[in-house]
Amino acid sequence: MIIVFRSRKLEKTFSTRENLTRAYGARVAKAVTIRIAILRRSQTLEMVPIVPPERRHQLIGRREGQYAVDLVHPHRLVFEPANEPLPQTEDGGIDVKRVTAIMILDVIDYH
Repeated sequence: MIIVFRSRKLEKTFSTRENLTRAYGARVAKAVTIRIAILRRSQTLEMVPIVPPERRHQLIGRREGQYAVDLVHPHRLVFEPANEPLPQTEDGGIDVKRVTAIMILDVIDYH
């Protein structure tokens, strides 16, 4: 999948393991590195596993339209589809079979 970042600052943070470690700590940095590799290898969002350890899941409420994968509890890597136009199913949902680009938004604990 194609991966872009919400900001240049976030892109710089994700550019090296050292930057990730400085920002999030060693355990979370390691998990982020693994999840990013899985996201890059996946051709579509549908190919990202929905079972642990990745556990891709769609968010609801004020984060509707966004997705997350698990990192080190309680941290999540949050992203949204970045395809233009957004691929949708007939019922108006996001068609994960056709999402080929994502935008990384944050590493957070949204609970």
